[in-house]
Amino acid sequence: MLNRSGFLSGFRHFNIRRIALKKDIKMLIFNRIHSFYIIKKTSRESRMIILYTFIEEEKHQHLMDRYLDVFSENIKKDIMAYRRWQDAQLSLLGKVMLLHGLRTYYNIIDAELRKTPNNKPYLKDNPVHFNISHSKDLVACVIAKFPVGIDIEFCDPSINFQDFEFQMTPAECVQICKSEDKIKSFFTYWTAKEAVIKAHGDGIMIPLDSFQICNNTGIVDGEKFFVKDFFIDKNYCSCIASNDINVNNVVPVIEFFRM
Repeated sequence: MLNRSGFLSGFRHFNIRRIALKKDIKMLIFNRIHSFYIIKKTSRESRMIILYTFIEEEKHQHLMDRYLDVFSENIKKDIMAYRRWQDAQLSLLGKVMLLHGLRTYYNIIDAELRKTPNNKPYLKDNPVHFNISHSKDLVACVIAKFPVGIDIEFCDPSINFQDFEFQMTPAECVQICKSEDKIKSFFTYWTAKEAVIKAHGDGIMIPLDSFQICNNTGIVDGEKFFVKDFFIDKNYCSCIASNDINVNNVVPVIEFFRM
């Protein structure tokens, strides 16, 4: 014979456990959604986009016809002032990639480019930062929510790095000479220093030998900058720098821009 009081007691106990389990599940779902929101928000705040492409002579006129009129008269004038098609195309594509990155990743459509007194480009009335670099046939553009500089250099195997030792600190020269691949080591230091200078914003006013790169950091005018290598092409060295420590943690989205 079934014990009714025992059954009711067991049912109440089961029902209480079921309600508690539902609460646990709801709390678990809430925590996961909340964590996902935090991760998404953090990733958006620390997002970094690096776009790159290579210039091509056979496409030069097509690119000029397609993109030049997108820009203001002043920018068009600057691009057209270059005598070599390579320089004109590098300048054009750097700006084209910037507009593409702003539109695609930051939903910024009408970006107005300005320059600081030290000639560093920036976006008017917008917290998004960017920087552009080019070397030989490669041009790259970085976009982030924090100040950032980028430098890329073609690792020319014919270069005599000792001709540029005066641009390095004694400690950096020692490290380059001790390296198995001295050319690669030299350009690694060079891109890091240039990226720091570009992130700082004072450009050529800062001598390369006035600060040292050590443990992926450099100090300029008492301000600490963090440097980070990244890979685009085996024939180039590439580096980004920022005074924001987030640059150490963010994994940049690196995209080849198809013309």
